[in-house]
Amino acid sequence: MVSLVPSLTEAVAVTAADLLVGATDYCACPAGLDVARVGGTKYPDVAAVLAVTPDLVLANVEENRPQDVAALRAAGVPVWVTYPRGVPAALDTLATMFALLDRPAPAWLAEAGRSWAGPPPPVVATVVVPVWRRPWVVLGGGTFAGDVLRRLGYANRHADASEPYPRPTLPALVAGADLVVLPDEPYAFTAADGPEAFPGQPCALVSGRHLTWYGPSLVTAPEVLRAQLAATVTASRP
Repeated sequence: MVSLVPSLTEAVAVTAADLLVGATDYCACPAGLDVARVGGTKYPDVAAVLAVTPDLVLANVEENRPQDVAALRAAGVPVWVTYPRGVPAALDTLATMFALLDRPAPAWLAEAGRSWAGPPPPVVATVVVPVWRRPWVVLGGGTFAGDVLRRLGYANRHADASEPYPRPTLPALVAGADLVVLPDEPYAFTAADGPEAFPGQPCALVSGRHLTWYGPSLVTAPEVLRAQLAATVTASRP
């Protein structure tokens, strides 16, 4: 199998590593993963994927281009395409994946379900979540990361957008938001690259893996993200 989705690569690698023969250059978890590298998520090397003769390729609607999926299928390779847009859907997707792979659901998946059990708490703050700059792109409606934040008590300022990743102007981007959430992926926001664009606005630097990945990181995502977000919210209050 080849995975073109970093979070699914991690999920398979820590659970059924013997099944995995290839992954993208961006599949960095777990560390030291020793499989063939097949290029990026947006621009995988289709020939490199075919060279390792996979019996299945894992893909995602947002991560991978439809033309690459089509090329792999045209070459006779089955491609399983995921698109969870919320935490429950992500947990179901992972359970379905392991059933598809004829492997029992791992213990970490049940633990992830327990981590996310229960209703969302009251709203703590309204946030805006840039995922790219030059141009600015933010989380909009119907996104997995938006649901993650909602379940932690943070309302996405752009949740009512008609598209999942709108490109507002900078003034419109932050209007009505209490907090700017800057993940370290897909754009690698840092203390020196991101907050300076929002003078006077509280900015929280958070783990992109815990905010946007659906895999083993779901186990600790609530704890990690709550701590990163709460520290900024508390510091910004008089």
